[in-house]
Amino acid sequence: MKRLAVLAAAAVASAALAVPALAATKTITVGDDVFRPKAVTVKKGTTVRWVWRGTSPHNVAVASGPQRFRSQVQASGTYSRRLTRAGRYRIVCTIHPGMEQTITVR
Repeated sequence: MKRLAVLAAAAVASAALAVPALAATKTITVGDDVFRPKAVTVKKGTTVRWVWRGTSPHNVAVASGPQRFRSQVQASGTYSRRLTRAGRYRIVCTIHPGMEQTITVR
C-alpha cells in the first residue's frame, strides 16, 4: 500500500511538471479591415495565432508594447507569435489606418 502511494505521488508530480509545457494558443481573425476580437487578455507564454479570413492583404505589427514583431503582408494563411513579456500590446495593420487591436499579457 505504501509503495502504491509513492507511485501515485510520483505520477501526480510528473503530471504537474508537464502542465507548463502545454502552453495555450489564442486565435485571432484578421478580416477585411478588422481584428477579431479587438481586445484580448492572455497569460504570459501564450502563443497568439492570427488567421486571415478576408480578401484584402494585411499585416500584424506591434505599434507599442514590450516585444516588437511584424508579419509579412499577406491575404491568406496564418502568423503566430509567443508572447513572453507581460504588458499591453497595441497591434496594427500598417496598411489600413484604424485597424487596431489590444492584447494584454499577464
